[in-house]
Amino acid sequence: MTPAARWPANVEDMRAVVVPRNGGPEVLEVVTLPDRHAGPGQVRIRVAAATVNPTDLASRAYPRGQAPTSEEPLVLGMEAAGTIDEVGEGVTGLAVGDEVIAIAVPSSETGGAYREDLIVDAEQVAPKPAGLDMAHAATIPMNGLTAQLALDMLDLGEGEDLVVSGAAGALGGYVCQLAAHRGLRVVAIGSDTDRDLLASLGAHEFVERGEGVGQRVREVLPEGAHGAVDAALLHEELLPAVRDGGGFAVVRGWDGDVDRGITVHKVMVTRYSHRTEKLTELVQLTEAGTLTTRVAQTYPIAQAPEAHRRMEAGGVRGRLVLTF
Repeated sequence: MTPAARWPANVEDMRAVVVPRNGGPEVLEVVTLPDRHAGPGQVRIRVAAATVNPTDLASRAYPRGQAPTSEEPLVLGMEAAGTIDEVGEGVTGLAVGDEVIAIAVPSSETGGAYREDLIVDAEQVAPKPAGLDMAHAATIPMNGLTAQLALDMLDLGEGEDLVVSGAAGALGGYVCQLAAHRGLRVVAIGSDTDRDLLASLGAHEFVERGEGVGQRVREVLPEGAHGAVDAALLHEELLPAVRDGGGFAVVRGWDGDVDRGITVHKVMVTRYSHRTEKLTELVQLTEAGTLTTRVAQTYPIAQAPEAHRRMEAGGVRGRLVLTF
């Protein structure tokens, strides 16, 4: 089917970072893949920037199933920023030349964001925030939507307490800012060197990470927090921080023992991958200065293995971004 609009008229094969086999960062390869086109309800984005995230590292190292398009190797990446260069039939409100951000699902037929020609459903796209460069804009969709979903699932009321582990990280930082915007009292867990950063992200109280962190939260909140977002994957270590009957949002599908009436909420960002209104809200909050983006370093796609190595080493504050 002929696309409704294309630009430029002739597009050469596009570059992508692929995983030809599972293994360490060294398995990542830059290849050219055949030109492809947006189908009905889809847009094609000429990607300028795509982020590196922990899910990428896990998918690269351990087999989790290949994308349905078996003729192509696995392409990682869950978020990108770029310019629409093709619009499929039936798409309204988006046009060739629009600068946008998008969330991608590597296990879907259209694959991940480590490629120049990302195709996604129109519902996975929102306008790029005004005044933001592509690298910073690319850091919004995945962690922003994950933070929104976690807070929506916890459904805390204004003035209630939320504890956030890994608060200085990319996800934790967005959780802190969005929670403070919603009127929650945020207790942030992090390193002592992150105190000032966490205060700037909206945290009302600080608790140093490490052994016994759940009990240290109780020194600040004697009755425990109404809810927790466990961005640092502390699991059992963090549970004592949550009051009886509270909520515990986990981001990697934890199945540990839980008692005291605590509800575990398993946060899977793909639930919000087609929630355009949620992505648009993130854009609006970024433009208003409520949500701030942080880029630790950018890497040309040829240095994707180095970006993966740095993320595996830990301690990154902000996002690592691949540029095309």
